[in-house]
Amino acid sequence: MLELGAHMSVAGGHERAIDRALACEMTACQIFTKNANQWNAKPIAPDAAERFRARWGESGMKALVAHDSYLINIASSDDALWEKSRLAFRDELDRCDLLGVPYLVSHPGAHLGAGVETGIARVIDAIDRIHAERPEGEAMILIETTAGQGTTLGRSFEEVAAIVGGIADQSRIGVCFDTCHVFAAGYDLRDEASYAATMAAFDEIVGLSRLKALHLNDSKKGLGSHVDRHTHIGEGELGLEPFRFILNDARLAGLPGILETPKGDDDADDKRNLAALRGLIGAAASV
Repeated sequence: MLELGAHMSVAGGHERAIDRALACEMTACQIFTKNANQWNAKPIAPDAAERFRARWGESGMKALVAHDSYLINIASSDDALWEKSRLAFRDELDRCDLLGVPYLVSHPGAHLGAGVETGIARVIDAIDRIHAERPEGEAMILIETTAGQGTTLGRSFEEVAAIVGGIADQSRIGVCFDTCHVFAAGYDLRDEASYAATMAAFDEIVGLSRLKALHLNDSKKGLGSHVDRHTHIGEGELGLEPFRFILNDARLAGLPGILETPKGDDDADDKRNLAALRGLIGAAASV
């Protein structure tokens, strides 16, 4: 089965995300290492990093993931924005290494009218340069599947494969599969045959061996809408069945399954969504 968790706040210190995850009995956790809506980031003090590493090590949790800033766009054809994004992305990887976070999930960005091929080439160039500048870097970049709004890259398995397959150092690149995004991009998951077909296509085009994490989100909008709007598990256009298939798919066992569903002022929504997922584990499903 998947290691289940959610994106948790680091307010009050990065280690507080672990405390919040444990309070919900999670075995996985996703964090931002900095404010996702700002370019600048306060450096992580060595003692703060040590507190986080120690808390994680003693937690007994199994999977840890970070997500990069929403401002970063390494697909941009604007040279100034591309370089600013590239440096910010490199800094996010540095922060992951300082905290001991093994994976950094990233939306591949938007080509802004320059075309898909140009955008993909820009992403590959940025990542290759970052890897060259960080030869001892440990955090693996996970390119996330996207809903395909506007000129956003990653709306098809072919686009994801072109990005990931183009990276020079294949040992430092992987993929994150977002259920809402994939569905909104036009890949059906709602019945057994559709789920099997979608996962077969993913395996053939991208490769299940490259899959390192999943985002488990229901979708407010319909199949092929290209609208990225998450909602609670079982309450959207996907319904419960896709999550039943995923949670009982032996090929995905051990991977982090991260909720990015809406939250209130407390942990009640996360607990409710986790309960919905856990209730599907072991339920009849053959894929």
